[in-house]
Amino acid sequence: MIYGPDEEREIAELVDVFAPPQSRLVATENPQLLAKAEVIVSGWGGPLLDESFLNAAPKLQAVFYGAGATGHILTPAVWERGIKLTSAVSINAVPVAEYTLATILFSLKHGWRLVRETRERRSFAARDNVPGCYGTIVGLVSLGAIARHVVRMLKPFDLKILVYDPFLSESAAKLLGVEKSSLGDLFRRADVVSLHAPHLPETTGMITGAHLASMKSGSTFINTARGAVVQETQMIEVLSRRPDLQAVLDVTTTDPTEPESPLYDLPNVVLTPHMAGSVGPECRRMGRFMIDELKRYLAGEPLQGEVTRELSQYSTHRPVGFDPIAQQDSDAHPGPAVVGDGNAAVVDD
Repeated sequence: MIYGPDEEREIAELVDVFAPPQSRLVATENPQLLAKAEVIVSGWGGPLLDESFLNAAPKLQAVFYGAGATGHILTPAVWERGIKLTSAVSINAVPVAEYTLATILFSLKHGWRLVRETRERRSFAARDNVPGCYGTIVGLVSLGAIARHVVRMLKPFDLKILVYDPFLSESAAKLLGVEKSSLGDLFRRADVVSLHAPHLPETTGMITGAHLASMKSGSTFINTARGAVVQETQMIEVLSRRPDLQAVLDVTTTDPTEPESPLYDLPNVVLTPHMAGSVGPECRRMGRFMIDELKRYLAGEPLQGEVTRELSQYSTHRPVGFDPIAQQDSDAHPGPAVVGDGNAAVVDD
């Protein structure tokens, strides 16, 4: 999906490809394949870059991960050995932002409710109290690669954008043309709330039933981040007693949602099959970015998608078991470099 025939051909023109594409299992069980590898080009299903794997690849200098977050394959051993790791997370942000834009605009027209009621009534449903796209408020929870792209895409519309992200400064918010907000105030004021926070231990269950219950009548909650960031049982309870609210969920606590989940039955819930990120031909965009990164690497130029230790502390690049607080204590210059989904964690207010 990520590297088609054209991409594989171009990669072979840049480096010596000495083995055909490998699965994670085959590469792990046949470590002799890695002995002379200087570069690994990978993507979804990439290998765990732990001590055992890296010992089998003593010449490894760089890993090009043509997908999103790397936390599930990354270990601190990568940095300790001076290996470069780059990811296409910023490229995968593009289709998620496009999905979010489309969903925000349709939600501001109350499209989900009006389509449903028109079908049920077999006549036009009432369009009273539809907020529309003029002077209304969109709230973004966490401001990273995806949400920043959403902000840019919303520029042509006459909307107010609220942002909750504790790492966003007032000056940066002003430059972006957004208003900083507390999490509670954002849920209370926005006509549409779009969640973009990474799933980290400190963000698990961050969005509670109280947040959703505080939303004004007719507002919409969108989740393209991770289901575990939301208290799902509480969300279901609120949506069950607040039919005026709408939820559009591309992710849920389990992926896919269990067949017995009430989310399938609630009329004010739209479930999409985790499709906001790159699908079909969109995946080749990430492969193309990896080729561009490979060219930059070979030319000795900075990598645009490099995953550094600092970047990983507050993002879904964070290795499993990696303690950002301990790391900060040991760093001479600690602190997050960037913020938001794929870039920074957020905490409840």
